[in-house]
Amino acid sequence: MLLFLPGFSTAQQDFDFEVANNKEQAASLQLIWHNTTNDTLRMGAARSLGLYYQGRNWDSSLYFTEQQAALARQLKLKLWEADALENMGFVLGYLKNYPRSLQVFLEVLKILEDNETEKNIWRISVFSKERDPRTARLNVLGFTHQDIATLYISTGNIEEALSHLYQAVKIGESINHYILLSDANLNLSTTYLKLNKLDSALSFAQKAIHYSDISGFQKNKGSMLYNIGNIYFKKRNYVLSKQYFAESVQVCQQQNNLSSLARTFLSLGNLFSVVGDKDSSLWYAKKGLEIAQSTGSPDILVNAYTSLSSIYKLRNNVDSALKYHEFAMAAKDSLNNLEKIKQFQNIGFEELLKVRALENEKTETQNKIRTYGMLAGIVVFMLIAFLLYRNNRNRKKANELLQKQKEEIGEQKKNVEQTLTELKSTQAQLIQSEKMASLGELTAGIAHEIQNPLNFVNNFSEVNKEMVAEATEELNKGNLTDVRNILIDIKDNEEKINHHGKRADAIVKGMLQHSKTSKGIKEPADIKKLADEYLRLAYHGFRAKEKEFNAEIETDFDETNDKINIVPQDIGRVLLNLFNNAFYAVNEKKKTAGENYKPTVSVQTKKINGSIAISVSDNGNGISQSIVDKIFQPFFTTKPTGQGTGLGLSLAYDIVKAHGGEIKVESKQGEGSQFTVALPLV
Repeated sequence: MLLFLPGFSTAQQDFDFEVANNKEQAASLQLIWHNTTNDTLRMGAARSLGLYYQGRNWDSSLYFTEQQAALARQLKLKLWEADALENMGFVLGYLKNYPRSLQVFLEVLKILEDNETEKNIWRISVFSKERDPRTARLNVLGFTHQDIATLYISTGNIEEALSHLYQAVKIGESINHYILLSDANLNLSTTYLKLNKLDSALSFAQKAIHYSDISGFQKNKGSMLYNIGNIYFKKRNYVLSKQYFAESVQVCQQQNNLSSLARTFLSLGNLFSVVGDKDSSLWYAKKGLEIAQSTGSPDILVNAYTSLSSIYKLRNNVDSALKYHEFAMAAKDSLNNLEKIKQFQNIGFEELLKVRALENEKTETQNKIRTYGMLAGIVVFMLIAFLLYRNNRNRKKANELLQKQKEEIGEQKKNVEQTLTELKSTQAQLIQSEKMASLGELTAGIAHEIQNPLNFVNNFSEVNKEMVAEATEELNKGNLTDVRNILIDIKDNEEKINHHGKRADAIVKGMLQHSKTSKGIKEPADIKKLADEYLRLAYHGFRAKEKEFNAEIETDFDETNDKINIVPQDIGRVLLNLFNNAFYAVNEKKKTAGENYKPTVSVQTKKINGSIAISVSDNGNGISQSIVDKIFQPFFTTKPTGQGTGLGLSLAYDIVKAHGGEIKVESKQGEGSQFTVALPLV
């Protein structure tokens, strides 16, 4: 147990760290694996050893992850099982067993889609520093999406790969997992670099470095710098390209990342070849080959031999160029053969026979095609020569037209950017206006609430002042009985002053509590109390603007004391907007309806299916069905010009969605509307 704890405590820092960093720690874990009879400790040791052997001995890594999965199933620890399968899928993908890898990953997703996975997590700190079950589950889910993306990249399905990478980024942002964000952005950078979308590749590489620096996890930083160097090389900015390649070399050497180091040296050789520095080009290419040979990676060796062959060719050293060309072809054949072997390992015996038959048929077909192709080649060659001549003339005309169109597009782009800037500025001003309008309504309501107790305080203070003068006069006359009676009345008045002063103090404190600057942090809150306070504020605020306004208010609050986690200031703003809209609707109808019309606004809270529903109803004019689908759109308003920005319901919609809830409307024109906000209890 004592041997196990030091190694395993490292895993608690973050579940994708290698638990054992050297042979001594791995040996301690092996002792635990072979000697302990405690299944949970053996499962933890299996996980640590599985991570340790990644990159060292893939077969051993696969063995220990399989053992972890089996023990997790036996112990009914679902998150540990998902974690084991996620690591197993990663190893199988590296071993190019793509069908089995995908099958395992799909099993992981099925486990993690069930919220029951968040229960019964042994050593939850392995997956979440905050010891939060939801964060722990999302932690594993985020890395699963990233590894599935790597699998799709390996099989050439870039579209699916990008989809999973963006999901990994979304999860990483939701739980502030900077290591996951660093790795996902690095893979996005690499993918967009392959697609030759250089600006996107550069943006994601810079984000990857940013998150790497925040987390302190520098394992892949050399690859990030290598990507940026390649991007600038493709942009022909050789100065910056050289700078980032040099930084990549330094980081890779510090971390002993030989694969990235070899690629960087080869890229430097290519860069110096382009700028005409033949000696430096040759030196870096040889250095890259030397490191590539130590890694034994066939694809890096192919690149190294090819680069040296090209460099010697530029130096007119034909013998060396030919030698390295032959090395490159041999390495490429070896790589192709290895890929074929791996592919055949993924196919059943019957499928293997079919593939062989297809290969033979394909070879015979190719031989026939070559024969007919040689005969047709001469005719095609003559036709191509004619077409090239004609296309050359057409190309010149097309280039001139394209240049003109490019200039026009540039001018249009400039105009669009200017318009967009102006639109963003206008939008910011409208949002600020909406906030100020809400503040004005709150202020009017607060002023009305406080005015009543202040009137009592002022009136009783004036009365006491007069009674003190009267008591003094009676005292001078020696009428002690009257003085005593006056003092009793003064005492009663002082108690009333004190009572109404405390009432005003309570109102101010309550308003201060709701006016604190929102930091977006959720806290338990009594929704019915919040609704009642903002209902009164909205009513008084509206009456402050419309002196003749009166409405009957009906409330039906759920009497349970359940509190829900919300940002009170934000939800209060949603309720204030709904109340104001309801008062506005009934007030507008009152202007045209007869004397028998009675403006009524109803507010109800009710628990429904694990959530709290707040309903705000009015008997106003209602909303036309032709526009009811548009009311949550930004800048859409039915109010006259100058009376509304069209942002109130849009902001309310965003706030409710951010809380994991929903807002909907039911309305019948001429009869009224009902807005319902549903917020989850947990």
